[in-house]
Amino acid sequence: MLQKFFKRYDIDRLDQRNDSLIENIAPYFHFILRKYFSSTVRGIYRIPEGPGLFVGNHNAAMLTPDSFIFASELCLMKGVKEVPYGLGHEVTISFPFIKQFIVPLGAVRASHDNAHRLFKQRKKVIVYPGGDYDAMRPFRHRNKIIFGGRKGYIRLALRENVPIIPVVTAGAHSVYIIIDDMRWLARWLRLDRIARIKVFPLTLSIPWGLTLGPLFFFIPYPSKISIEVLDPIYFKPTGPEAAQNEKYVLECAERVETIMQNSLDRMVTKS
Repeated sequence: MLQKFFKRYDIDRLDQRNDSLIENIAPYFHFILRKYFSSTVRGIYRIPEGPGLFVGNHNAAMLTPDSFIFASELCLMKGVKEVPYGLGHEVTISFPFIKQFIVPLGAVRASHDNAHRLFKQRKKVIVYPGGDYDAMRPFRHRNKIIFGGRKGYIRLALRENVPIIPVVTAGAHSVYIIIDDMRWLARWLRLDRIARIKVFPLTLSIPWGLTLGPLFFFIPYPSKISIEVLDPIYFKPTGPEAAQNEKYVLECAERVETIMQNSLDRMVTKS
């Protein structure tokens, strides 16, 4: 058992996902997370057939409970083959213990090459463009989507000619409190150069209290989490030339972010 847990994984290989494991644990994750967070997932019926790029707002740092809520719901509603592969930050998914847990669930290094190979297999992929900016944004911005000007996901969708399927979450960033993302400290520590990390948050959590730096584990506050899958977004034109047109890429990014922010505003108002 321990030997399996400490198995060496290559974060660029696509054949390490364990669909049987996902099928077996999905009902338990679904039951526990739904009860604890009073979670709801709407709009599964909007997901199109074939390859697609799920784009979500990132929450709760490394814990990201909404990712597991969404994946378990999707597994139970549409089957394990519809559960997307996750494009993850190299540092996060390379970390010991985390890698052993999330690689068998479908996490791979975030790269256009890995996404291309998955789309060729007609798989779906999920990405959180905001990365550390979004996942560790201050509590006062919990109802804002912060992608930090990142548009690589747009270029990917255009180049691969796949739809973007927005997945918007409300409430998941209230499971603990980030007082400030401390971007200045991350720059001072040169973390952006060392590990491509742009923030080094000051947080308040259970049981750790006041801490500095990303937290890999904490006891989350049982905030109500609501997730909604929006209508897929199709772009025209697509292709390599479209992906290199900076003005067009910016227009597409603004379109996606506006749709997602409007949806989040509506969800927060209704909650």
